[in-house]
Amino acid sequence: MSETGESLHIAVIGTGVIGAAWVSGFLAAGHTVTAFDPAPEAEERLRSQLTGDTAADAASRPDRFRFASDLADAVSDADFVQENGPERLDVKQMMLADIAEAAPPEAIIASSTSGYAPSAISEQARTAPERIVVGHPFNPAHLVPVVEVVPSPDASFEVVDRALEMYRSIGKKPILVRAELPGHVVNRLQAALWQEAYSLVDRGVVSVADIDTAISYGPGLRWATLGPLALQHLSGGEGGMRHVLDHLGPPQEVWMHDLEQVHLDDQLKDKLVAGVDAELFGRDEKRLTAQRDSMLRDILELKTRYEELP
Repeated sequence: MSETGESLHIAVIGTGVIGAAWVSGFLAAGHTVTAFDPAPEAEERLRSQLTGDTAADAASRPDRFRFASDLADAVSDADFVQENGPERLDVKQMMLADIAEAAPPEAIIASSTSGYAPSAISEQARTAPERIVVGHPFNPAHLVPVVEVVPSPDASFEVVDRALEMYRSIGKKPILVRAELPGHVVNRLQAALWQEAYSLVDRGVVSVADIDTAISYGPGLRWATLGPLALQHLSGGEGGMRHVLDHLGPPQEVWMHDLEQVHLDDQLKDKLVAGVDAELFGRDEKRLTAQRDSMLRDILELKTRYEELP
């Protein structure tokens, strides 16, 4: 629901894995959804991916969900559009220009792009391009709450606030990214960790399996409770973050300056692939994914019990 509790009309363009997750989230929150995807059998595939109450709504409530015959039909009376097309700049630009032309001028248009800036993807749009924002989810998008909202430099406060509120209305945890950067924020944070992980594997310092153990049984456990900066503050005792930065900052700087750049050449790729294959040998990847998702649900349910955690 919106901030006022009203059901809004949402258009979801592109209904692959990410698009299907958005459809489920918007329907579960009580919004009306119209979907469109030009791929053959896209409607049947989407309906098969919906589960529980959202599947029942999609099957029996045409007033709540329908699959449109074309893009213009899907967005013609939308309050909010979520685009999930292929991650190619030319395709994004063309799709978003078409959406902006066909959607009501007040509709917010969000793209799930994982790396392109809003000013780049809206370059061909002629109808209110400033209402095109990035609304980037995090895989698996049907479970992980974080969404990166990146407005264009020309976006109004009203557009930004409406986009943030839309994602909050479906149970997401949006963060506002105040500058256009390649990869936004979450992927850049991941890339910083991957860079050092790849480097350590490449230099033979540690195995792929031990990298994964180090994170999932170490800081990853803590990061599921609080973010890395809040955890730094707590580790400083009564002095908090100031104490940590004053006393541990100098050695941390040494470590940061010692991190090495890596190049993903074929030799390094082979090392990483072989390491993951060895780590997961004999494990059923479908069960692995299902258990990951089940644990994520348990963690999210746990987080609701502790009201002091942000």
